[in-house]
Amino acid sequence: MSGRKLKLGLVGLGNIGKTHLRIVKELDNVELVGICDVVRNRADQFAADNGTTAYYDYKDMFDRSGLEAVIIGVPHYGHKDVAMEAFSRGLHVLCEKPIAVHVGDGNDMIAAYEAAKAKKPELIFALMFQERTLPYYKKIKEIVASGELGRLMRATWINTAWFRSQAYYDSGDWRATWAGEGGGILTNQCPHNLDFYQWVFGLPQRISGHANIGKYHDIEVEDEVTAYFEHENGMVGHFIVTTAETPGTNRLEIVGENGRLLFEPGSLKLYRTPMSILKHLKETAQGFANLEAQEEDVPVNLDAPSGHRVVIEKFAESVLSGKEDLIAHGKEGIRSVTLANGIMLSSFTGRIVELPLDADEFERHLQKLIASSKYVKQTRDGGHADMSGSFTKA
Repeated sequence: MSGRKLKLGLVGLGNIGKTHLRIVKELDNVELVGICDVVRNRADQFAADNGTTAYYDYKDMFDRSGLEAVIIGVPHYGHKDVAMEAFSRGLHVLCEKPIAVHVGDGNDMIAAYEAAKAKKPELIFALMFQERTLPYYKKIKEIVASGELGRLMRATWINTAWFRSQAYYDSGDWRATWAGEGGGILTNQCPHNLDFYQWVFGLPQRISGHANIGKYHDIEVEDEVTAYFEHENGMVGHFIVTTAETPGTNRLEIVGENGRLLFEPGSLKLYRTPMSILKHLKETAQGFANLEAQEEDVPVNLDAPSGHRVVIEKFAESVLSGKEDLIAHGKEGIRSVTLANGIMLSSFTGRIVELPLDADEFERHLQKLIASSKYVKQTRDGGHADMSGSFTKA
């Protein structure tokens, strides 16, 4: 590759924007040509500290900075507008998760990308699903994809390691509101988990969701969720999350006909059975004949590069080389939003939701919640916190 640098701009300088900014400044093949935030003194300060130009409107930055690509780190509802404007100008996009608040907006973004790509075939659209790079998660994906577990029977994920205090929710007027964020733990913390679920197991056919609204926090969105998934191949999934437990749990159990894979932070174990469980249960003449499983510690390369930096590096290299090699393509983002919307629609309506999702029905529920909200948001200055403690260490 030549020594050319990617001319890049950042939109959104909140907590996650600081993470993007720090990484971009460390990359040799990227030139930061502008940063944008609606809070002028924030944009001015970061621009001065990083030797670039401050903008207060992303369209102005698109007009004047000479950028080729943009990283979008604004609140969720803003993803669509910024991305679609970028695509209309032929700009490459790396968008923070989730792709959008609801499936309708996500589909609009993908359609805008496809239209722009028809004119500029090398156009890149990527999503910040950095948890796909985490060593344990990569190994789980590898094992399941290999077919080693055989027919999948059950996946149960208890992930309550997302603790957030009231101070966190009070740190921004957009946080944990239907109008500002569009949801709670499923929209903010768990897009990574929902993406990982669909990345490994695919989308289910049916979803049963149970969401508690502001059960433990003074918020108007969900802070505790339990979901049940039914897949076409007969596999069932359980998804249990909350922002109210500490210490939290991150435990993923995957059962296949040939054994069980168990992940907990710092540990991945495979319990391998000597034959297919499903074959055994049909053929054995003994009523209580359990199979003895062999326990194995699965080796994982913990030194492999991971995290946001890998996603940004892959994005920049793909744009510069013209050879797409992304951690997550933008179009894949619609799947995790489908799961999140499906869980909430099931909870709203009290019924099982069939996929493909009725995106219009979900959006009608969301708009009704926004219009009828009487929630009074209390805010206090949370500053620009170190976000590193919020990222999963897997």
